[in-house]
Amino acid sequence: MKHQFLKVATASPELKVADPAFNAQKIIEIIEAQYEKGTELLVFPELCISGYTCGDLFLQKTLLDGCLAALKRIAESTKGRPMLVFVGLPIVYQGKLYNCAAGIANGKISGLVPKTHIPNYGEFYEARYFSPAPAGALWLPFGGEANDGATFSTELVFRDENHPEIAVGCEICEDLWAPESPSAWLAKSGASVIVNLSASNETVGKREYRHKLLAAQSGKNLCAYIYADAGVGESTSDMVFAGNSMIYENGTCLAEAEPFSGDVCEAEVDVGFLLAERRRNNTFRAGGKTDDWLDADFVGDGDLSLRKIDPMPFVPHEAGARRERAELILDMQAHALARRIAEIGAKTALLGISGGLDSTLALLVTCRAFDLLDKDRKDILAYTMPGFGTSQKTKGNADALMEALGVSAFCVPITDAVLVHFNDMGHDPEVRDAAYENAQARYRTMLLMDVANETGGLVVGTGDLSELALGWCTYNGDHMSMYAVNSSVPKTLVKYLVRAEADRLGGSVGEVLGEVLSTEISPELLPPDEDGEIAQKTEDLIGPYELTDFYLYHFLRRGDRPAKIMYLAQRAFQGKYDDEALKKWLISFFRRFFASQFKRNCVPDGVKVGSVSLSPRADLRMPSDASAALWIREAEEL
Repeated sequence: MKHQFLKVATASPELKVADPAFNAQKIIEIIEAQYEKGTELLVFPELCISGYTCGDLFLQKTLLDGCLAALKRIAESTKGRPMLVFVGLPIVYQGKLYNCAAGIANGKISGLVPKTHIPNYGEFYEARYFSPAPAGALWLPFGGEANDGATFSTELVFRDENHPEIAVGCEICEDLWAPESPSAWLAKSGASVIVNLSASNETVGKREYRHKLLAAQSGKNLCAYIYADAGVGESTSDMVFAGNSMIYENGTCLAEAEPFSGDVCEAEVDVGFLLAERRRNNTFRAGGKTDDWLDADFVGDGDLSLRKIDPMPFVPHEAGARRERAELILDMQAHALARRIAEIGAKTALLGISGGLDSTLALLVTCRAFDLLDKDRKDILAYTMPGFGTSQKTKGNADALMEALGVSAFCVPITDAVLVHFNDMGHDPEVRDAAYENAQARYRTMLLMDVANETGGLVVGTGDLSELALGWCTYNGDHMSMYAVNSSVPKTLVKYLVRAEADRLGGSVGEVLGEVLSTEISPELLPPDEDGEIAQKTEDLIGPYELTDFYLYHFLRRGDRPAKIMYLAQRAFQGKYDDEALKKWLISFFRRFFASQFKRNCVPDGVKVGSVSLSPRADLRMPSDASAALWIREAEEL
């Protein structure tokens, strides 16, 4: 395990009903194969040692003794192997029969978890054989040596003795479907991973319902949920079993076995993320009722091999999902802006249009908002304000876009006014420093604000989440507006939203948007090069946006530390960026993020559309003077 990623798997072994010796051999074969693959937590189905469909054979001592012997044999096979294994079997305690899960590690039966909720409806009649779990923790002797036995309780939490934050709780099949699932208080007791040994027969629609149950249970308990389902080896007298196993993490399905395939279901669970979510979410409260912690050695030191690290975490991969997400976000932005315009009675909306991505998206959103309000788009006052660095391409894009969208277009060159300002402040225009650049941004904002006053309008902000994270905005310049529609949209997502609108609108608008998408990202505050091309390239100065967005997501959304972020970036961007570049931009990200908090602490209102927001009124409460030393030091030492 590296960076708190736990390698987990479920398996539905080949099975013969009421043949524990055969079943144990098949289970051992899978344990050996999974050990070679580095699996640290392996879960088998409910009653997999005996078979779930034994019927009245469960009452036979011959079967029960055979199951116990098979359990000991399986336990012996795990000796010397860092792996926690759960298997199911019937267990007799004080004259009663219980449907149990046995947790096994390093040759030892660590604990036995009896099933709490015994179904006795429809095709299930478990109450004919099994008793519901008794209260409290008990010691169940197996006979032989004095210490030959295991703790018997529904309240057990299995944890790795070297990594106590890796804690596993267990419930069995119907326990998940019941109103009060043991997993709820096991999670509150510290279990960040829940396993479920199940024998859930297949019926039409049941697979979809399982998905909903597991998504909800893992999401509300902020846990990973490992669901191992009985497979085709079970009796088909009146039921068929499909081995429909699933692995969920905080509401997201990481892996699923194909029904009737007999496939092993494998994934790598990010326990570090789950623990970070629990720290962040104060409605998840610790304080479960168990003190029964069982230490075991099951965490190894393997690398990630199964989990695909998404280099674009803000952007859905599947085309249909991207279109759906884009439409939802654009609607959210437009409705939020429309609400603000209607509430304050704004007659006009004003935007500075640069011909770049952000102002293009803001203009598209504003047009949607005006359409929602049945307002004339001519009351959208769009200004190009060419300065020292404006290129012909971006100016042309801006003009063509304003014409295609039917808004009122204005051009106010700002170079002469800024030169007067330089003269007033005694600044040499040949000195192209921060004052040279920021004077242009502030003059543009002043112009828009003053025209808004004159026309009874509202200035729509164009800056995005990525720029705000890196402080790539001029304080009281493009940093300021009367409503910031892009404030929680990262740059990597801005591109897809613009592309989605290009595909949806087509025609002349689509053509112009295509040109915008192909333009180099730049604030255009420095003069073009000798060929008239853009000289000031943003990503050369602050890092590639795909990298900085990746760092932002993992730092804020998943609570990852610099070493883990670097580890994940190496896998996400393998072959594209070398370690030196990844480290350089990671250090730069933390420096810029911490140093720019003073800008974020006084930003205008802006709609939150995703899980990451930097608004001081919503998601991020951070002092402007916080030190970045800890994060930078860790990144520098990588």
